[in-house]
Amino acid sequence: MRFDTKIAVIVRDDLADWQKLNVTAFLSSGLSRATDDIVGKPYEDASGNTYLPMFREPVIVYAADTSGLFRAHTRALTRGLPTALFTEELFGTDNEDDNRAAIRTIEAPDLNLAGLALYGPRGQVDKVTRGLRPHR
Repeated sequence: MRFDTKIAVIVRDDLADWQKLNVTAFLSSGLSRATDDIVGKPYEDASGNTYLPMFREPVIVYAADTSGLFRAHTRALTRGLPTALFTEELFGTDNEDDNRAAIRTIEAPDLNLAGLALYGPRGQVDKVTRGLRPHR
């Protein structure tokens, strides 16, 4: 099935593996609130155990260098796409109040981006991620 929308996570390629995984997890959680229909229905196994719902469509994870990440950030903001961000400063905080405070002190062009996640119409997301390679 081809969706009209697309979920993309962009992670800076020079991060340590644990940081890449951490950034991807945090950014994905932010997108879960992008729209009411981005998350599907709960799961249930044959034993009757229930599990939380997940995104209803695939998540494409891209790798980018610093300039590619900044370019994607600018493109996403210009298009008004729902976007989550993770900056380098967030590796040094341990709660969401400090996370928000750290980001609030930095102007958009000066953000030290570690990753972005975005959601929107497939064509718009493709324009934002043009030139980036899928993460391996």
